[in-house]
Amino acid sequence: MSITRSKSITTIYEECKDFDLVLVPDAPLASAINRRLDRPQFGSFAITPRRLAAKRREQAEDRLAFLQLITETDLEWKEAAYAVENILACWEFRGHIDAILEYDAFATDTIRTAVDAIAEMDTTVQRLTEYSIDEDKSVAVVGEKQLTELERSILPPEYTTIDPFTDESFDQPPFHVLDSPAAIIDTVLETITAENAENIAVVHDRTSEYGSLIRSALEAAEIPYYGGLGFTDEPHHRAFLQLLRSAHAGRDTRVGEIKPLLTQLEISIDLEHDEKRLSHFDNPAIDWFLDFSNSISTYTFEDAIEVYEDATDSQLTIFRDELSQLGIENEFVTEGALDRLEFYLQSYDVPVDHENEGVLLADATSAAYVDRPLVFYLGLDERWTHSTPHRPWVDREQYFEQNIRQFQLLLQNGQDQYYLVQDSAGGTPVTPCLYFEELLDEKFERFSDLDSMSHARATRPTQDGFKKESNNAPTKEIEAISQSSLNTYVNSPRDYFYSRLVQTPDKEHFKEGNMFHDFAEFYVNHPDQITPSTLDEIAIIILEEMKPYLRSVDHNVRRTKYRIGLETITDYLDTNPLQTDAFLTPDGGYGQNHFAEYFDKPVQSPYTEQWFENTDLGVKGKIDLVHGPTQLLDYKSGSKNSPKDIVKNSDIESPTDRPNFQALLYLTQQRSEHPDQQLQFTFFHFLETLDDVVTGNANIDDCLTTVTYYPTTHEEYIATEVIFTELQEEAYGDCKKTFSKIDYGTYQAFLDEHDFPTTRDKNELIESEFGHALTDRMVDAVGDYKYVKNGCKQALKYLLGIRNRNYFAEDLDAFETYVQDRLTELTDRHNGGERFPVEGPGEEPNYRYVDHRDCILEEGSR
Repeated sequence: MSITRSKSITTIYEECKDFDLVLVPDAPLASAINRRLDRPQFGSFAITPRRLAAKRREQAEDRLAFLQLITETDLEWKEAAYAVENILACWEFRGHIDAILEYDAFATDTIRTAVDAIAEMDTTVQRLTEYSIDEDKSVAVVGEKQLTELERSILPPEYTTIDPFTDESFDQPPFHVLDSPAAIIDTVLETITAENAENIAVVHDRTSEYGSLIRSALEAAEIPYYGGLGFTDEPHHRAFLQLLRSAHAGRDTRVGEIKPLLTQLEISIDLEHDEKRLSHFDNPAIDWFLDFSNSISTYTFEDAIEVYEDATDSQLTIFRDELSQLGIENEFVTEGALDRLEFYLQSYDVPVDHENEGVLLADATSAAYVDRPLVFYLGLDERWTHSTPHRPWVDREQYFEQNIRQFQLLLQNGQDQYYLVQDSAGGTPVTPCLYFEELLDEKFERFSDLDSMSHARATRPTQDGFKKESNNAPTKEIEAISQSSLNTYVNSPRDYFYSRLVQTPDKEHFKEGNMFHDFAEFYVNHPDQITPSTLDEIAIIILEEMKPYLRSVDHNVRRTKYRIGLETITDYLDTNPLQTDAFLTPDGGYGQNHFAEYFDKPVQSPYTEQWFENTDLGVKGKIDLVHGPTQLLDYKSGSKNSPKDIVKNSDIESPTDRPNFQALLYLTQQRSEHPDQQLQFTFFHFLETLDDVVTGNANIDDCLTTVTYYPTTHEEYIATEVIFTELQEEAYGDCKKTFSKIDYGTYQAFLDEHDFPTTRDKNELIESEFGHALTDRMVDAVGDYKYVKNGCKQALKYLLGIRNRNYFAEDLDAFETYVQDRLTELTDRHNGGERFPVEGPGEEPNYRYVDHRDCILEEGSR
């Protein structure tokens, strides 16, 4: 099957111009035919059956019926909406209002009540039911198969049908594949001007992102348009609804949640405050909102509109009229009343008057005809597919046939058609509209499988004759990178790029973590200043700093949490004093410390918050605590990880979806100062035992995760007598039993003869040549026993566990090279050598840890 060529509107007009009356399935086709009328006409010529019978413009029958039903009956709003939807739909398919009661599932008291009420209303479907066309008129019907059963019921005994299709196939234009919705919009904007806007239409799914993007782009370019804009799309209407919902959320609402409302109110608040709660955000410009929120349930909808109008110097006349239609203008703005209002606005299209000039924005699932010479089709994805109603009166095959005919007609509008699509989004192929499966003879999963042309991102031309000057700025070399920047870069270079450009709001967990870091630094410098009563005071200080981010109901719980965290830190530092007498130069108070300022005491310890920047290695950072020459410590308020997880997440060969190079980077720096010593890096998760402290079962060791660096290779380390002894005394049972029967010389000789594999997977190790050789050697030395073979497996797991929980010389050597490679990439990308890609070394980013998700255009922009 292929797409059937449709007749042009001019051809259709020529076939029907001699008839007295022409019935068509949708209003745009009627208007297009009437515009071609070349003779005087008394009364209607081309018209839809609904408009002919009703003698008025087509109205949203479901909305009007709903409004009358909630006024005249006791039905709940959702009950009324459900009843109206099904009664009108069944009426269209069966031809009479009582047909729905023939189905047991719908023969309910609610439906009967609604049927009785709707039967008394002056509706278009009622007029269709009662209407008949004069038999003395010559009647032509265009696209009869597109009419409903009720619409066909008005046809006279004799009439002429005009098929909108020819016997030929349509030579479909290729799909133009672009890399993002923004690129698609830019492509459209390259063609449209204010002068040619009347000749252009844009067809898109109104629920997609294309609607808001094309409207914004046209408005920015001062190009007129109409269509595609609903009642709740009007900025003041949308902002008013958000005002009511935010007011009910109360004083715990975050600033960022009402940013669109604040923008509409012309209140500008820096991005850094987005995560803060309004209740603790000091800004006089929003005091009226807080007062309004405190007493929202005492306002009627009419009162609330007046508050909004006063705050924005606007008039919500249409919104006020709609509230009056619903009969709720004098109801109090309770959450239940607001829920009903939002349900209504989501369920029905409230009519909005717009100037009919400029670019026509048409909905892909509405009418089939767009009478413009040039038509752009945006998306053409599965959202263009009509959903088939799951109702017993619907003939699904007939319904599908009607929709696929409409789709074919829609695709052929205009003299020129341009299909602008995406091939993938978020790394997932975009599924073309399902009707293409029926119409095209090709097998496909995405648009690039079909006749298509790929395009690089379009760019809008500069205006006013300005030309972009070349940038002759000197190149910049990136000499060092921090662990946090490296983590971000490996996850997504594009996210790293935006982190250098885009401001982000202050985050609750960062603020909380910084307060604990400041306390720990202060306590190391001034332990004599801290007493149990002081800890209570400091917990309150932290709580006051955190209140802008917290719900009021959480304050007491957080104060307890902070008190326990502070006590855990002091307990650890008291029982684990600094293990160094080495001289380090104080950093001179690098940065600020909240508690140093509060107690008016300096913090200049050479062991706390030590900044380093090593351009030879290309690394930089700040160490929370130099616990000793070979011992570093970092405070963490988050969840604890195991040593294995830490090592795994710092893998440079196969980056995980949560890369974290902190321990590896800091140990690399520490090795440069103590090259031949064993080093340790400890993560101190001081809130890990929070629940245990409450129950009295806390153990400080449960807060600690330590990874060790050995200044030797893994192969050299496992060949030591220390590890052999561990296999005899500390490994699993069969391993201890097996290796206790050989001497160290046998073990050492085996490792001298065989190279330990590079794998970090235990199954690969066991099945490797090394694994089989070890088993054979132990069977020869001990005997061919089951426990020997199992003991060898346990030994292999033990030796691999040493690798997977620790760092060795080869790990840090490889990391140093890895950092230099990344710095070379960064320098090249910073200086314009190439764009920062979305995917990092680990390929698809983990979007849970992407900070600038809205700035990233996913696969198409890579």
